[in-house]
Amino acid sequence: MSHAAILFIALLLDAVFGEPRWLWSRLPHPAVVMGRAVGWIDQKFNTPGHTRLKGVLAFGTLTLVAWIIGVAIAALPFGQLFEVIIAAMVLAHRSLVDHVGAVANALRLSLPAARTEVGKIVGRDTSDMDNSAVARGAIESAAENLSDGVVAPAFWFLLLGLPGLLVYKLINTADSMIGYKSPRHRDFGWAAARFDDLANWIPARLTALLIATAHLRPDAWRIIRRDASLHRSPNAGWPESAMAATLDVALAGPRSYAGEQRDFPFVNETGRHDIAAAEIDAAAIALWRTWALMTATAALVAMLTIA
Repeated sequence: MSHAAILFIALLLDAVFGEPRWLWSRLPHPAVVMGRAVGWIDQKFNTPGHTRLKGVLAFGTLTLVAWIIGVAIAALPFGQLFEVIIAAMVLAHRSLVDHVGAVANALRLSLPAARTEVGKIVGRDTSDMDNSAVARGAIESAAENLSDGVVAPAFWFLLLGLPGLLVYKLINTADSMIGYKSPRHRDFGWAAARFDDLANWIPARLTALLIATAHLRPDAWRIIRRDASLHRSPNAGWPESAMAATLDVALAGPRSYAGEQRDFPFVNETGRHDIAAAEIDAAAIALWRTWALMTATAALVAMLTIA
């Protein structure tokens, strides 16, 4: 099977089964294994003296190991079966929709419950969030994680097969753990953060295009190009501004991190500011529409490859 055919099957499997608790309560998820590896190099090598160099070498070694594992698995007698299974494990569309939907359901019950749920998927302070802030957080997380949790791994699998998928997932995991500009990780996590920006550059823009195309909104591209650069991340602003334009809501804006208020600009500032559970539901539908376009594209590429 081609990479496109394997990706098509994996997207379907993830959509149907998601991340079954019965399995991951017994076995470590690939992302958990990668997280443990990143945690180990952080503990072992993040020590004073040549910290950036040690971070580059440690991160590079882990990346090489991930590539070798991917090549070895793909070369097994039933390698393509394992590729389908692993790709379905790493793609995180169904779990993303479930987490976003949980925020909407909680918001219908009570604001405190919604703050708890959104706190599971965002890094900002949630204790003082109102309904609109909760909804914005959930929708922003939906857009950003669609890019780095679904589109990006699918893109790298389509391009480089299982080795590319595993390397991307390792890069993304490392960035989430050591890529922050904290005193401890500013130097050691430098390589992880830079490679994550690089690995997500095309997928982030592709995600914006997929969102706009799935909703038949070519006019959204004007807002996307105007507002994507407002985000502090070189990549996250693209899917976020696409989601904002498609749903006609204002996203981003002021929020608090670790008790410090940050006055970020709004994305699509002229969109609706007073939003709640209904807009989160609309974002979940947007996720599925984008998934459908991705899956159809993978199927088309697979058929063209066979032809």
